[in-house]
Amino acid sequence: MAEKIGVYIDESSIAPHLDAGELAAFVKEKLGGTCPVIKTHKRLSSPAALADIKADVEANAVDAVLLCGTSPRVDWDVFDFGDKVLVDRVNLREFGVLAYKNPDGTALGKNEAAPDLLKMLARDYIKMGVMKLTKMKAPNPEMAESVKTILVIGGGFTGLSAALSAAKGGYGVVLLEKTEALGGKAATQYKTFPMAYPYDEAQATGIEQLIAQVTGNAAIKVLTGTTLKELQGAPGSYTAVLTGKAGETSEPVGAVVLAAGWTPQDTEYLKPFGYGTCKNVVTSAEFEAMAKNGGIKRPSDGKAPSRVLFAVDVAALVKEIEAPAPEAPAEGGAAAPAAPAAPEEAEAKTNFVEVKTAKHLIYSSELTSLVALKQAGYVDEMLPGAVAMIVYDSMMVPGLNERYYRAAQDKPGVMLTKGTITGVAEGVGGTLTVSASGTLLGDRAEFAADLVVLPTGLVPATATDPTINLVYRQGPAFPDLDLFDGYADSNYICFPYETRRTGIYAAGCVRQPMTMAQARDDADGAVLKAIQCITSANHGVSVHPRSGDRSFPVFNFVRCTQCKRCTEECPFGALDDDEKGTPKPNPTRCRRCGTCMGACPERVISFDNYSVDMIGSMIREMDIPPKIDEGGPRVLILACENDAYPALDMAALRGRHWSPYVRIIPVRCLGSVNAIWVADAMSKGIDGVMMLGCKYGDDYQCHFVKGSEICNRRKENIAESLKRLGVEPERVEQYQVAIDEYDKVPDMIDSFIEMVLKIGPNPFKGY
Repeated sequence: MAEKIGVYIDESSIAPHLDAGELAAFVKEKLGGTCPVIKTHKRLSSPAALADIKADVEANAVDAVLLCGTSPRVDWDVFDFGDKVLVDRVNLREFGVLAYKNPDGTALGKNEAAPDLLKMLARDYIKMGVMKLTKMKAPNPEMAESVKTILVIGGGFTGLSAALSAAKGGYGVVLLEKTEALGGKAATQYKTFPMAYPYDEAQATGIEQLIAQVTGNAAIKVLTGTTLKELQGAPGSYTAVLTGKAGETSEPVGAVVLAAGWTPQDTEYLKPFGYGTCKNVVTSAEFEAMAKNGGIKRPSDGKAPSRVLFAVDVAALVKEIEAPAPEAPAEGGAAAPAAPAAPEEAEAKTNFVEVKTAKHLIYSSELTSLVALKQAGYVDEMLPGAVAMIVYDSMMVPGLNERYYRAAQDKPGVMLTKGTITGVAEGVGGTLTVSASGTLLGDRAEFAADLVVLPTGLVPATATDPTINLVYRQGPAFPDLDLFDGYADSNYICFPYETRRTGIYAAGCVRQPMTMAQARDDADGAVLKAIQCITSANHGVSVHPRSGDRSFPVFNFVRCTQCKRCTEECPFGALDDDEKGTPKPNPTRCRRCGTCMGACPERVISFDNYSVDMIGSMIREMDIPPKIDEGGPRVLILACENDAYPALDMAALRGRHWSPYVRIIPVRCLGSVNAIWVADAMSKGIDGVMMLGCKYGDDYQCHFVKGSEICNRRKENIAESLKRLGVEPERVEQYQVAIDEYDKVPDMIDSFIEMVLKIGPNPFKGY
């Protein structure tokens, strides 16, 4: 723990409202015994100031550095004084002078000196910063040699691309393909969307050359007809137990890239469009197979069609149909409905209907648009004189694909019209009549066709196949995949490639629908994540989202009651447990969110640089006026460092202000919030506690997946405890804040302050 703290105050970030010299004098008077070095500088990030701080460190005058000025999100890469020196930041600019608002609602004048409330706020933050350092230790992570081999699951276009990317990066690769041949869905396609300039014509998939490159690479071990029986261990040192032609074997691997691909959606959902009753209604996957295998022919008589209609959207006729009983999933697996796609790895934006009622997924997407354009081109190429008609409700061709769309418009054999298909009827000789409304040709129109092509849905492999089979206390499969309809992705928005299991990264259509060009880039991204994971495990640091964090959870097993809350609530399976329920840590699985710390009722879990005692001690450093009408109320804000804290920063930088009665303490995640912190705040006389965290639920944005949701459940228990103590439960509230909602946060704070003033002081104030 820090014993000699150097306090360095940035004059430029707090002037003219706060006097750096006055703050330095306060620190010397109140904290001089703990802080032997107290200095002010015009700008702490200047070369001269950095040199001065480094000189103090090298002279052993300080063993910890407290920087008082800008937000820790500013110049975060500048203040590095070595792994053995503790460094922390006190945000006096954004949370102090920029955000300050007088109780009457007015902001500070341009050159106005600090009022007493602003001085009190700055002093509290500095005291809290000093206390934090006194409770902090420099982490000393274990260094373990990682296995520099990446397991790639899936031998399709994405998996082959990932294997080559990993080999180029200097890593060994074990490539698994459960069938006897490489190539996956790409091997069944005639052509793919444009992947190179001028982006106006479909092109060969290039899958044969890709297979040759992989099989000819000495760094890649290809195993066909092989599946993963189970994955043992942890990131950096997994053991993959395989089942294949050679029987059961095992391979040491450091990380996994999951590129297992997709299967076509159940055609049950296409029945309203004549599929299964009209012989000449086919799916785009079936049409692709025709083109690949030598010719486009009608199923009814084997003749080449002269008029082919492609439906881009299939929502209008879809009714709520009764789905067949779901098949029992394999052990650890989870059945899930399909998501929109086609016989192509293509990106799609999807509006999901409630999956549990087995409704069809109503969508229109880039994917179905591109597939229709591509296959209409097949008609123009293979059937001279034939006409390809594309009926779309929405034609989505963003970016460079606009070139492809325009090229299709110029083809004489291709006709496009906006419209909503309302019916498909079969006539004499297998001819079809397609009815549509809202077309460019009129409000009602009918199209005669010899063949109708409907879009094919995509089901990611993880929806029906366990694929991974982890040896984890939390189970063999990825948790909660039903939220993403089977996609193996932790969070599309915040963390592409990541899954809910550290060390396993998804790429291609098992992650989300995408084109082959996108899947190629996706494979590179997932491999880079896998390499980062292996390297991080080798250095004893976390991978994401706290990349480079050297801390890890430390357990005081003497006090552990084996309640299993930590193992049950960890969102990432970082904790196994023995037969008694004692947690068994796996540091390389851990993402350092602290959810286990927040879960523990005995407070036996901590990090060297983040602990229950640390935050509790910081709370107790706040000066609380004995009466609300003599200095105002006090409200503690526990702000998630991922969304809420940046939102507060941005609000202040954009000229928004909030009450001077709040004190903000950043937390790694609301999942790490321990109930004792609320008890500490209430016993201290604090009048309210706001917990600002990421959004949770089906559309969650929590960087640690479940943290905000878990905190919300705990808050209900806290409310019950407060009621028993005679304290109003509304004094403790949780708010969901997205990083781009910075403009809403000041109003949240002020509304909470108004509520506190209305209900009056904390009953424990003054004790």
